[in-house]
Amino acid sequence: MHRTTTRRLSALALMLPLALAACAPSDAGSDAAASTPAPEETPAATEEQAPTPRIAVTYDGGVRVLDAMTLEEVGDLEIGGFTRLNPAGDGRHLLVSTTGGFRVLDAGTWAQAHGDHAHYWTSAPELLDVMYPAEEPGHAVHHAGRTALFADGTGEVTVLDPAHVAEPGDAVVDRLALPAAHHGVAVPLSDDTMVVSEGTAETRTGIRVLDADGAELAANDQCPGVHGEAVAADEAVVIGCEDGALVYAHGTITKVQAPDAYGRIGNQAGSDASPVVLGDYKTDPDAELERPTRVSLVDTRDASLTLVDLPASYTFRSLARGDDGEALVLGTDGQLHVIDPEAGTLVRSVPVIDAWEEPVEWQEPRPAVLALDGSVYVTDPATQSVHAVDVESGKVWKSAQLDVTPNEISGVTGEGATEHAHSEHAHAEHDHEHDHAGDEHAHEG
Repeated sequence: MHRTTTRRLSALALMLPLALAACAPSDAGSDAAASTPAPEETPAATEEQAPTPRIAVTYDGGVRVLDAMTLEEVGDLEIGGFTRLNPAGDGRHLLVSTTGGFRVLDAGTWAQAHGDHAHYWTSAPELLDVMYPAEEPGHAVHHAGRTALFADGTGEVTVLDPAHVAEPGDAVVDRLALPAAHHGVAVPLSDDTMVVSEGTAETRTGIRVLDADGAELAANDQCPGVHGEAVAADEAVVIGCEDGALVYAHGTITKVQAPDAYGRIGNQAGSDASPVVLGDYKTDPDAELERPTRVSLVDTRDASLTLVDLPASYTFRSLARGDDGEALVLGTDGQLHVIDPEAGTLVRSVPVIDAWEEPVEWQEPRPAVLALDGSVYVTDPATQSVHAVDVESGKVWKSAQLDVTPNEISGVTGEGATEHAHSEHAHAEHDHEHDHAGDEHAHEG
């Protein structure tokens, strides 16, 4: 294993083209939001009264960016090949997994902090000429003010400061080379430790916890088929296995044993508002495509596992968490199922789209769900549409028709503010499904 810090990363920085146009605007004028002019370096920027969340959906040939409130198109960015979307962690940028690595997409919405207040801006979305090289780019995990990019083809981890994601010379703060290439994951934690997967191209067996210098603090090799990650309240980390899961909390790794000999948890969704992690649950190791109707709830406080029955099956793009920690599952019956993670019970089901069937090939479009800024968004490839859902009221409050078939969905809040000098004020966040011989891969936000 080899780990270096930013001071030794000048060679990598030279590999990454800069995109100066992505710099946020500066304000040397009035405090009044309406009178603050857009900066000269970004003349197309428009000041807004409040944060402007935006969502992005991939399609065959590009990424479509929509205003999250109106669902109106604000940008259409062409990019070839099959792409994945990952939040960069700064509330403004997304990372596009594409040929050669993780390319930066500026969603064109951000905040500029001025001590006790902020100014909010929007501009046209842009696919920047900034790429973080990675052979077979896989999981991108944002946590604790850092974003860890995993290269499946080499086993290398690149750790970014998301506040500088559009400035690669400043963004890369750490690099880590694992002993062998594999489809893996790395989760940065607030104490500068990192949870990393352990495995090879043939098999994945467990996790290790490394300190800031790369020294091993804890390890567990009782997790066959390691896949997926989620962070719960109190910074507890859950990693999926083919026979349950591993929980890392308070310096200790604990095995959560599935009730079935093969009880695979491969995709998870966590929330800072809940100590319970939502996961999928599969029991047929020989199925070409298993359509499960149960989900798993892993309680990180006592490493217990609860299974919840649903009225329909779901897929790896069906899991999300609400603002209050609700567990959300988009079923093939077209309904968004809301689960109380503490009680382990289905609370209600919200009709959103028509019933659908999961395609066999994991790359093929299927409905997907995204929780962002108090709303939940559901895509429907069959009708080329996107729907905004209020989970609390159980109503679809906005729908939009697209002229492309949506595949993946992600989004940004537009609230990722950075401190900025102001003269009048003090300054004080590839599920590829194959057959049993293959693998599943999903990116968690």
